[in-house]
Amino acid sequence: MKKLLLVLIAVIGISFAANAQNAIGVRLGGGQGYNAELSFQKGLGASRLEFDLGWHNFEHSSAFSFAAIYQFHQGIAAVPNLGWFVGVGGKLDYWSALPSNNVALGIVGQAGLDYQFQAVPLQLSLDIRPCFYLIPDTNFHWGDVALGIRYTF
Repeated sequence: MKKLLLVLIAVIGISFAANAQNAIGVRLGGGQGYNAELSFQKGLGASRLEFDLGWHNFEHSSAFSFAAIYQFHQGIAAVPNLGWFVGVGGKLDYWSALPSNNVALGIVGQAGLDYQFQAVPLQLSLDIRPCFYLIPDTNFHWGDVALGIRYTF
């Protein structure tokens, strides 16, 4: 887990030197638990990378997760500053539930809308992220709808 956090910090640090639209903030979701994720987006022109480090609290367990997603982003001409995005990536979950701890690895998809304010450096997004788990066994989760609130720079 420490290595994962160090990699995330390194990616964020390197991204500050680049000249693309970046964003940092939170991604808040509902569904199965009270989900909160630290979220970082690295702009790559018409696409971007999103890295999320999350904490999830369920009825009888808690979990940590890391997601890395490559997204294609496109504006909506009829509504200035509004855009849509789709992406694919990976997810690693670690959760503790008595009597044991578990690790899961999966492939995620993501689709949503985002709005970039002009007067302030703020981005709001609404998305869904389904996941097809491969480890420890195959399982599909439709994902939760989440609200992203990010500072853009």
